[in-house]
Amino acid sequence: MKLPQTILSKIQRTRADDPATPNQSDSRHWALRRPGKQQAVLGLAALAAAGVVAGTALGLSGGGAQGTQENLGAQQVAMVSSGSAPQLHVAGNHLVNANGQRVQLHGVDRSGSEFMCVQNHGIFDGPVNQASVNIMKSKGINAVRVPLNEACWNGDSYVNPADSGTHYQAAIKSFVQRLNAAGMVVVLDLHWTDGTYTGPASACSGSQATCQKPMPDKAGAVPFWTSVANTFKGNDSVIFDLFNEPYPEQAYQSNATEGWNCWLHGGSACPGFSYQVAGMQDMVNAVRSTGANNVLMLGGLTWSNDLNGWLAHEPVDPDHNLAASWHSYNFNACSTKSCWDSQIAPVLAKVPLVAGEIGENDCAGHYITPLVTWLNSKGANYMAWTWNSDFNCASGPGLITDYNGAPSGEGSGYESMLHAMSLKN
Repeated sequence: MKLPQTILSKIQRTRADDPATPNQSDSRHWALRRPGKQQAVLGLAALAAAGVVAGTALGLSGGGAQGTQENLGAQQVAMVSSGSAPQLHVAGNHLVNANGQRVQLHGVDRSGSEFMCVQNHGIFDGPVNQASVNIMKSKGINAVRVPLNEACWNGDSYVNPADSGTHYQAAIKSFVQRLNAAGMVVVLDLHWTDGTYTGPASACSGSQATCQKPMPDKAGAVPFWTSVANTFKGNDSVIFDLFNEPYPEQAYQSNATEGWNCWLHGGSACPGFSYQVAGMQDMVNAVRSTGANNVLMLGGLTWSNDLNGWLAHEPVDPDHNLAASWHSYNFNACSTKSCWDSQIAPVLAKVPLVAGEIGENDCAGHYITPLVTWLNSKGANYMAWTWNSDFNCASGPGLITDYNGAPSGEGSGYESMLHAMSLKN
């Protein structure tokens, strides 16, 4: 998401990649840039021991449970103990574990590691120790999306050495290990990247990885994913989200045809960029060249809110382990059930859908309540933005007010909704 100018000026570290003012007619994310979205399972004690939950058994399928079960057939949903995160791969349009049982992810984003390091504030925003992981687990969270900074992982010279390179990598690895040991799947997201872009919807004018760029730079993103894949290959409890929120069509007067071509191919398919763009195929190839077969998430155009061209431009993956990544906020263009049914449902009927960011900017649950109900009815996966206590519920948006898990207005609505859904069954 993109942070509003108010929070950007108030908390510099909260990223410079958000447009300054919200515009309801604009399909861009405006004010929410990457704080975690506390997924809806807050308060479900019964879920605390389960890393993966069944939609019908735990009430997460809402009014569409019948449709979800039709999609699943007789297949059961896996229940994962608190001591082991599922090893995932793609089967049809679902994520499944090593036993072929469907896994539904419902979690939060944990913002900080994409901006703190490049702003010389350390690596994480708030605690990531075992106690903090235990609290997240106790809320029923079974997946955590961790945004990363390309320059910090790669050890670029302009980043404080204490917060980059091997130090940054070791900190991320330790956090991933703690989350996996608690039974939670981890999504590693390439969030901020190098490359100068000053065209339409530019979030910053510099070349450094200090904001959301329209597309990743080949010079940094390919080495990044090669290194990340080598680090985590063999651990299929880790999903790779190849690029947070692409918006290459903005460079072409919102021409979706040119945007999708750039999205897939990069390079010469992206005229007008001052840097060599890494396309999605480039990054898939980088990961697979290492032998890593982790599930890969790919966000669409318009800050990952537009999936209209996703199926037609799906990269070639020899491992057939691709999932569509979708971001959905109340101020996005595709923010109604009619749009979800017409534009998103056809994609999730073919491949797994992971809504890597969901949320709203009104400190309530008026948007995410029907959204999660719809996602559950389709057996889709989702993570709410964001599990950060210093992100305001309106401008973050933040799900919690402290790291003991006290919910914000949005977080409370989310928690109440999921709790009510669990009681239906």
